[in-house]
Amino acid sequence: MKKLNNAKGFWGSIVLAVIFAVVVQFLINGGTLNPFYVNALFSIGINIILAASLHLIIGITGQFSIGHSGFLAVGAYVSAIITMKLGLPFPVALLAAGAAAAVAGLVIGVPTLRLRGDYLAIATLGFAEIMRIVFLNIDYVGGASGMTVSHLITWPWLIACVVITIVVIVNFTNSTHGRACISIRENEIAADAMGINTTYYKVMAFIIGAFFAGVAGALHAHNFYIIQPTNFGFLKSFDILIFVVLGGLGSMSGSVLAAILLTIISTFLANYPEVRMVIYSLVLIAMMLFRPQGLMGTKEITSFFKLGKSAQGGPHDANKNTVA
Repeated sequence: MKKLNNAKGFWGSIVLAVIFAVVVQFLINGGTLNPFYVNALFSIGINIILAASLHLIIGITGQFSIGHSGFLAVGAYVSAIITMKLGLPFPVALLAAGAAAAVAGLVIGVPTLRLRGDYLAIATLGFAEIMRIVFLNIDYVGGASGMTVSHLITWPWLIACVVITIVVIVNFTNSTHGRACISIRENEIAADAMGINTTYYKVMAFIIGAFFAGVAGALHAHNFYIIQPTNFGFLKSFDILIFVVLGGLGSMSGSVLAAILLTIISTFLANYPEVRMVIYSLVLIAMMLFRPQGLMGTKEITSFFKLGKSAQGGPHDANKNTVA
């Protein structure tokens, strides 16, 4: 029965996502949504993918990584080379971007994920800066002046990537591998003592997160027409980190909601550059003061729908008294 309910919830979510995608596509085609709102939707979708991918690394596996902008840069530049230099289709660029970022995740993950805490954070930050400097000094991709990229992203491609990212990460989290990652987050020493190959699972989570960050990089590159190394500095990594922390460590729903909320705030304050970052920072400070566990804590949004059922208690007799 539980599996049946989970299947119904899964397909129900897919149906809602399809309905939402069709409605938005209809509004875009009809001109109801102007380019400003369309661009805001695209930015929200890209940030959701980034938040979900980092959620797997930090929220589920407990690895403090602040080098996500490095994987974003790899995906962006690889996809731009595939479409602009080699003339291959956009779907090929998406897959190549994800694969290249996954390889980068493997290369940086194997030696650095033996580190913990602040040491891991410093190592991943160093990786992101290395990627930025590398692309800064390669004339083939424009160097410091950047690289012009055609606008190939469409709403169907974006929503498909968002849905696939969330479905894959949620199913991974609920699998045996996901439970192993959660055990590492809770107590790595205990997990290792119980026979869990902690390095293997940390690298696995790192590769999956890097893959989807690379896909987000491809979407980013083909949405904003130009990519420059300055777009992928360490501040970008902190922006993505804020999505996960503000949403609640361990909550996919929280990461998604935080990505939506902060992207909307950032987008609609773009016309007020003097106060934009001040208001943005005040929102974060207020959140950390009054809700330090994040928007959702460790809960998922589906837990609120089960609240009423769990509150009913066990079986009852004819007088509505609880019985054993």
